[in-house]
Amino acid sequence: MSLIVMKFGGSSVGSTERMQRVAKRIIKTKEAGNRVVVVVSAMGDTTDDLIDQSKQLNPNPPAREMDMLLTTGEQISVALLSMTIHQLGSQAVSYTGWQAGIVTEAVHAKARISDIKPTRIFNSLDEGNIVIVAGFQGMTEEGEITTLGRGGSDTTAVALAAAINADVCEIFTDVDGVYSTDPRVVKCARKLDSISYDEMLELAHLGAAVLHPRAVEYAKHNNVKLVVRSSFTENEGTTVKEEAVMEQGVVVSGIAFDKNVARISILGVEDVPGVLAKVFGALADNGIDVDIIVQSGVQEGKADFSFTLSSSDADRAIGVIEGIRGEVPFRETTSETNLVKVSIVGAGMVSNPGVAAKMFEAISKLGVSIKMVSTSEIKCSCVIAAEPLNDVVRALHTAYGLDTAEQVFVGGPQDRR
Repeated sequence: MSLIVMKFGGSSVGSTERMQRVAKRIIKTKEAGNRVVVVVSAMGDTTDDLIDQSKQLNPNPPAREMDMLLTTGEQISVALLSMTIHQLGSQAVSYTGWQAGIVTEAVHAKARISDIKPTRIFNSLDEGNIVIVAGFQGMTEEGEITTLGRGGSDTTAVALAAAINADVCEIFTDVDGVYSTDPRVVKCARKLDSISYDEMLELAHLGAAVLHPRAVEYAKHNNVKLVVRSSFTENEGTTVKEEAVMEQGVVVSGIAFDKNVARISILGVEDVPGVLAKVFGALADNGIDVDIIVQSGVQEGKADFSFTLSSSDADRAIGVIEGIRGEVPFRETTSETNLVKVSIVGAGMVSNPGVAAKMFEAISKLGVSIKMVSTSEIKCSCVIAAEPLNDVVRALHTAYGLDTAEQVFVGGPQDRR
């Protein structure tokens, strides 16, 4: 008898019909002789609707109260799914995150799981129940309700799988696996039979929405076997594991992109030790993450440097930088939005020269300028203008031999929770 964790996103349970389909799939898995724990997100647009309602009443609500509000979305899902399973003749019990024993750090809106006490889950499984747990939420040791931020339900599922020593954690979404790129952009994208934790982690960090980076990190650290599958078909999915077998001749496994990119440049900075530490220390103190950093040559003791960050943080970052002008004198700051970052990822890149050159050539043939570049052993990223993104992704997909003759089936709207 296998112990399986199944996670369903909001699009998978976004209607009565889809809820019934998911319930039947869960029951089928149970009747095959498995013990089943299910993690569910809020239905469809429930979370967005709750956020909109809160803003109508208070544009800047306390973080604690937002967590109290947003956790209700998942509670609705688990209760309705449990009711549906009962109606179909099976036993099920639903739990909130804290009822399931999920303990988090004392941070609202983006808490991390610090411990899981799964006694209640095991007791319910022993009683023959399908256990349904609300994703995205937990409780502090002091009894405060918290949410886990973006990708929180993925993280809940992986963390539970690790805590109960599950044989596999299946993540159900609207496509039947991990693809070489977003199949909404490239219809002939290639489905990967398997992918390594490191490659999946890079793709997730670089914008691929199929799995959240924190969930992949948790899976890698705890050696949790992940399988990404479609909730709309019975097709075999993609296995995420320690080492994946690389297909012959395939150097690049996938192409990811991030549409939420801005670039800030600080010009005329005095070239003395400690300048970068002060600038990026101030940004870090204000919770602003930066990505690619490039410094130009020094002229007359002055240097220019640029960095990328989330577009939503750009105005705040400029305010922070202007606020330290007294400590770090500079001539001016400039910013540029409407940018994207497109990246290639593949474990084979480290041993194959010319991979990055092929990327630059494919982009240049489209007449697109590359504004910034960042590389590592298994990825190369380029920052470009947003408008030609889809053409660039398609060109790169073709250049690296990833096109297939098949058209990808996408079952529903993309779900990033």
